Amino acid sequence: MGDQDRIDWRLADEGTAMVAADPAYQNAMEHSDHQNARIELDQALRRVMTTLITEETVLFKQFSDNDSFRRWLTDTIFAATYDSK
Repeated sequence: MGDQDRIDWRLADEGTAMVAADPAYQNAMEHSDHQNARIELDQALRRVMTTLITEETVLFKQFSDNDSFRRWLTDTIFAATYDSK
């Protein structure tokens, strides 16, 4: 199994939407040539990836360090998955 097989593609879709909404990238698409828009896309994607990893890290830290959050999340996911059988 390759790394791409383990990617949650919903996050890729979210990232795509975030890049498309990035004001600097939107400006570059509207006012710059292809090459400069591509450079701004690279920068926007870097910003988005940083945001996504930060959000995921915060979630993991809460899960690891906060007992009440872990219990709440566990109960919530159990209810959503077990009760749906």
